[in-house]
Amino acid sequence: MSITPGTDLMAGPPPTHLPVDPAAELLAAGETPAAVVRRLPASPLAWATLAEQARDGGADDVTVYAYARVGYHRSLDMLRRNGWKGHGPVPWEHEPNRGFLRALALLAIAARAIGETDEWERCSTFLRDSSQTAYDELLA
Repeated sequence: MSITPGTDLMAGPPPTHLPVDPAAELLAAGETPAAVVRRLPASPLAWATLAEQARDGGADDVTVYAYARVGYHRSLDMLRRNGWKGHGPVPWEHEPNRGFLRALALLAIAARAIGETDEWERCSTFLRDSSQTAYDELLA
């Protein structure tokens, strides 16, 4: 590996910017989250939206947890395909990152609701480390 002059060797990894999730257009057009999940099962945004709909509709916490966990795992796959190395910023300000950040926040909240304290702490810390703005928006 060569180092370019002027490179900050103490800087962390660059921010990850996910590509536009095609689910965003379908959801904005009024398709239901469940229909979008069926069309785009790899979409973190579709799973996060399905988890939010379940939560807001009074579904039990285990259902919300399950939907959020799928969204979280789909997010990890997408993050890795886009250069993420397991840590570093995933800015809330970049709209396509919000599916991942929302799924992670929902997983944290649902984990706390079902008494999974270690998972709550891990996910809420991961969210804060990924994006303080997302943490403040979704958990604070």
